[in-house]
Amino acid sequence: MATEGNLSAPTRHAIDWQNPEYYNEEATFHEMERIFDICHGCRRCVSLCGSFPTLFDLVDESKTMEVDGVDKKDYWKVVDQCYICDLCYLTKCPYVPPHSFNLDFPHTMLRAKAIKFKKGEVGLGERVLSSTDGTGSFAGIPIVTQVVNAVNNTKITRNVMEKTLGVDKDAWLPSFANKKFRSAAATSQDFAVKDGEKTPGKVAIYSTCYINYNEPGIGHDLLKILDHNEIPYVLVEKESCCGMPKLELGDLDSVKQHKDSNIPVLAKYAKEGYAILSAVPSCTLMYKQELPLMFPNEADVAMVKEHMWDPFEYLMARKRDGLLKVDFPVALGKVSYQIPCHGRVQQIGKKTEEMLNMVPNTQVHTHERCSGHAGTFGVKKATHQQAMKIGKPLFKAMANHKDGGLPDVISSDCPLGGHHIAQGFEVNNLGAVPQKHPLTLIREAYGLK
Repeated sequence: MATEGNLSAPTRHAIDWQNPEYYNEEATFHEMERIFDICHGCRRCVSLCGSFPTLFDLVDESKTMEVDGVDKKDYWKVVDQCYICDLCYLTKCPYVPPHSFNLDFPHTMLRAKAIKFKKGEVGLGERVLSSTDGTGSFAGIPIVTQVVNAVNNTKITRNVMEKTLGVDKDAWLPSFANKKFRSAAATSQDFAVKDGEKTPGKVAIYSTCYINYNEPGIGHDLLKILDHNEIPYVLVEKESCCGMPKLELGDLDSVKQHKDSNIPVLAKYAKEGYAILSAVPSCTLMYKQELPLMFPNEADVAMVKEHMWDPFEYLMARKRDGLLKVDFPVALGKVSYQIPCHGRVQQIGKKTEEMLNMVPNTQVHTHERCSGHAGTFGVKKATHQQAMKIGKPLFKAMANHKDGGLPDVISSDCPLGGHHIAQGFEVNNLGAVPQKHPLTLIREAYGLK
């Protein structure tokens, strides 16, 4: 296979999803065949997810032992294993644009998923799981929440959910919060602008479905850290799902609906000079990458992209401005920390690791391998065991801290991924280790209650 030098940073083409030709199945299969042939000749991404081993097995077991020997109906097996993590594009593949091969594996899989969705071949269970605002409506109603949480944890209910919705009976599922984050969030104090302030000196919090409905404590920890560092904040006036679960399903029309709901609100804060913070990497990435690629000509989408920050990206920028408090009275001990895939592909560096390393008497062991959770992929009956298999090397690595023995705590910026890792520890008998979000760890390190 001919190759060429490519030392330029990867570039991304806009997603032409509103063009009717985008849904041309024959053209999509032709592009998949071209891409699969390049991947078959390289095989560099074999360890990333299930898509590549599936593809290579199909090739190796075909009559020709080449891509042309694979039945095109089996291409869907490769598509179904892709959860659009983007790692192949941004961390492994040497053939992405500006290389002349112009290879974009994840967005070609997205195109195939969109065709599958348009054809009505996505089941009810997957649609329900991706409707986070709908399922989150249980949160915040105390008696209802308690009943739903209790019922969802019974063996009978889990068996029913597996049969009707395709939710694996053994997969970890989040509980609903008794009080939504947006309902309980404290009001920011009135802090003055500081000298030397280069980063935005005020923050707008986009809470995300998960923080709002399931684990509001993470959001409250972020607010306490902002207050401690005298950074004023507001919660965005209103919000809906970022659209990432719908994107992973190929339901691009629903992604547009969420965009139309969120972008006018978020753009207002961007225009007023706020840094917009989202504590879930997938949601942050949606505004930083996927929406700008789906709507490349919308100025407000581009403006929100420029003002959207990962929390630790923002906090470390404040440190560079000399405006972050760096006295941490509480040590964290041995921390096994995982950078989630959707954090890595934001191309912001290891900001969470940098901040954790600022805490005295804390030993951070950082891991960059996928947990395998990948949103709904980790909970569906069809893929839960595959998700646990993908994550197993990470689970084992995190159980062996670089300073010896079990860590004192395991942590990931992705809340769902963190719980998946904790389940991996339990299933593989790796030891009883508490799991905490990095924002919780920093709040504890500051000595805040």
